[in-house]
Amino acid sequence: MLQVCPNGARDRSTCPHLPVSPAELAAAVREAVAAGAQDVHLHPKTPEGADSLAPEHVAAAVTAVRAAVPGVPVGVTTGAWAAPDPRRRAELIRSWSVLPDHASVNWHEEGAEEVAEALLERGVGIEAGVFSGTPAARRFLASPLAGRVLRVLAEVTDTDPRTAPAAARTLLGELGDGLRAPVLLHAEEGAAWPVLRLAGELGLDTRIGLEDVLELPDGTPAATNAELVRAARAMLTATR
Repeated sequence: MLQVCPNGARDRSTCPHLPVSPAELAAAVREAVAAGAQDVHLHPKTPEGADSLAPEHVAAAVTAVRAAVPGVPVGVTTGAWAAPDPRRRAELIRSWSVLPDHASVNWHEEGAEEVAEALLERGVGIEAGVFSGTPAARRFLASPLAGRVLRVLAEVTDTDPRTAPAAARTLLGELGDGLRAPVLLHAEEGAAWPVLRLAGELGLDTRIGLEDVLELPDGTPAATNAELVRAARAMLTATR
């Protein structure tokens, strides 16, 4: 499975063509799905471009994207930067009027289980974010919720393209072979493409989008999420 992550926590100071509004997200995701994306992970934002878990912003983003790509699963972030207090994050989740298909929970963040439990209460699938270089793998594997997640997002935080594949293998080793959920392996910036290639070689789910990387494999700037998805599809096909 190839997921598109169209915007992330970035803003237009680093990416002038970043999709921010619900209409922009809908257009970007429509193009990305046409290019081969099969799932969506997005960051709802305020009109000013800040990540938000407020029900009105989640509803607007999810509704617009769903209308653009009917039948394609749409997920959102619950990152602590959007609402630092985990109790507040859980409250916001319980107030959502439109529910995404899934939402990511970063297991190295304090209150991850509380946030995950709120999602389970609402019937929202959990993408368990497990970052390399953090205690997330150990915490996740020890969690009573480990068997109740939709997938594990194995995120390599090493951005060096030379060393990131080894860091990815270390992270996968920490997660072990006993997981009962699929693993989506990905990285960011300079490491995004070598780790995506590794995911293809290992037969794992992966993702690409302007959240993770702003350049194509040859280093040229990516104009759209769809351009990144097409390049990812080509790379994944070549690994088979």
